[in-house]
Amino acid sequence: MARYIGPVCRLCRREGEKLYLKGEKCAKNCTITRREKMKKSAPPGQHGLSRKKLSEYGLQLREKQKAKRIYGILETQFRNYFDAADRLKGVTGENLLRLLELRLDNVVYRLGFGRSRTEARQVIRHGLLRVNGRNVNIPSYQLKVGDVMEMKEQAKSAQRFKDILDVTASRIIPPWLSAEHGNLKGTVNALPTREQIDIPVHETLIVELYSK
Repeated sequence: MARYIGPVCRLCRREGEKLYLKGEKCAKNCTITRREKMKKSAPPGQHGLSRKKLSEYGLQLREKQKAKRIYGILETQFRNYFDAADRLKGVTGENLLRLLELRLDNVVYRLGFGRSRTEARQVIRHGLLRVNGRNVNIPSYQLKVGDVMEMKEQAKSAQRFKDILDVTASRIIPPWLSAEHGNLKGTVNALPTREQIDIPVHETLIVELYSK
């Protein structure tokens, strides 16, 4: 599947804010912060400084792009998530964010078993994770309430995860999840509510964009 392999700091600059695509590393060494101190904060590209005020459509597009970049997915997959959210009962925007939060790679990141969502996808792709006792290597796997994730035994003693947990130990686990860092194990306790999803996205603008 196609994926973005360019510099992720460029994506944050395009949105004009920190998206924390590198996890905790973004808090220590951020391009946006450095450029703001130098008074050179602008979108990437030679015409970044000359870009005009965004239209209504432009604002909606930027929110969609921001959400895609935070969760690391591309256009077709994102549209499929929106269509699925639109078919569910309830508020479409909140349904969309809930589906994205329940992706396996996002949950592994939220639990602190990956320093970023990119690293969480790598852990899953390498076949190091079990869900309800079954091997799962699909980052987009949709989790449900009651699902239990656990690293394989050979991974639990690996230095890699000791290094990861050293970095993510202070990360706040969302209340809809529970984590056992000692056993590299986590559980989905409930469906996330909008108040519990801490991403800087106005989902109503995304709904307006796709509803045209």
